[in-house]
Amino acid sequence: MLEELFDAGTEIDCAILAKKGVVRDTTLPLKVLGEGELSKKFDVKAAKFSGTARQKIEAAGGTATEC
Repeated sequence: MLEELFDAGTEIDCAILAKKGVVRDTTLPLKVLGEGELSKKFDVKAAKFSGTARQKIEAAGGTATEC
């Protein structure tokens, strides 16, 4: 989903996902899952990442930061 919604280099967090309508409640912890393919570099901030999501984000040159 990130690949479709955002340009490469975008910093992604819960607030920007809420603006795009991906998440409804920004007070709940966000867990990023690793479904689909990722070729763009993103800097993603979330409460948790699945192992696959972290691998795909980092393999594309991005960062997966838990906050």
